[in-house]
Amino acid sequence: MFLPDYHTHSLCSPDGCAPLVEMAQAALEAGMSELCLTDHCDILDLQGKLDLSFRWSPVEEQLALARPRFEGRLPIRMGLELGSAWEAPDFSAQLTAHPELDFVLGSVHNLSSADRGQDFYFVNYRSDEDCYYVLDRYFDCMEVLAGMDCYDVLAHIIYPLRYMNGRDGQHAALDRYEPQLRRIFHLVLDTGRGIEVNTCRGETVEDWRWLLGLYGDCGGTLITLGSDAHEPKDVGKGIPQAAQLLRELGFDHVARYESRKAVLMPL
Repeated sequence: MFLPDYHTHSLCSPDGCAPLVEMAQAALEAGMSELCLTDHCDILDLQGKLDLSFRWSPVEEQLALARPRFEGRLPIRMGLELGSAWEAPDFSAQLTAHPELDFVLGSVHNLSSADRGQDFYFVNYRSDEDCYYVLDRYFDCMEVLAGMDCYDVLAHIIYPLRYMNGRDGQHAALDRYEPQLRRIFHLVLDTGRGIEVNTCRGETVEDWRWLLGLYGDCGGTLITLGSDAHEPKDVGKGIPQAAQLLRELGFDHVARYESRKAVLMPL
């Protein structure tokens, strides 16, 4: 069975802590078939200010150290998690034109700069009103992102729920956003792109069931799997369970990427 982890972070991410060598060793031990390093480039920082400081050199150094050690045992792809790309489209296009780049996750981690850019992690979700205020704006930003050409796969579409429901004990649901999600999915599909199932380190696999059903109903088939691991102990968590969920819902392939091109692998 092909089990890739296509959402991982090394010490090149502000919230990462481990060298890529350690993340790759953990991927092998977790039974992963392939690893993609997707360190953060967030155009808006935690305070919502424009940040164009990302440089490729630290990522390139980590890949140069890790790839020879795992040659023939674990393919390691060069990826990126690009947040809030619409805030600096020219910079985003330049960044994702790197000739060795394999894969780009398009993310929304913040409110837009027009809404002061707060990172969703720092919102105090005390009520339904708090949750749906954020979700309204979240999906508006995602709809803008979905129409851009600087990403391959939309990352963790259910992302704010990990803080609203998982951390703060709310009960926000996404069914009210079905019409907008359908528009987002059709924007993705019309440009040959896909979505990821992000297991949030194994904690949110079942939370994807409704959304994946909707994606399939829209004709979506292109899906990547990612643990969102920021340290070695979380690499690969939930990936086998996510693959099983996809099979239950009638999906028969998962995607891997080389040079920004999807390759479908049977589940």
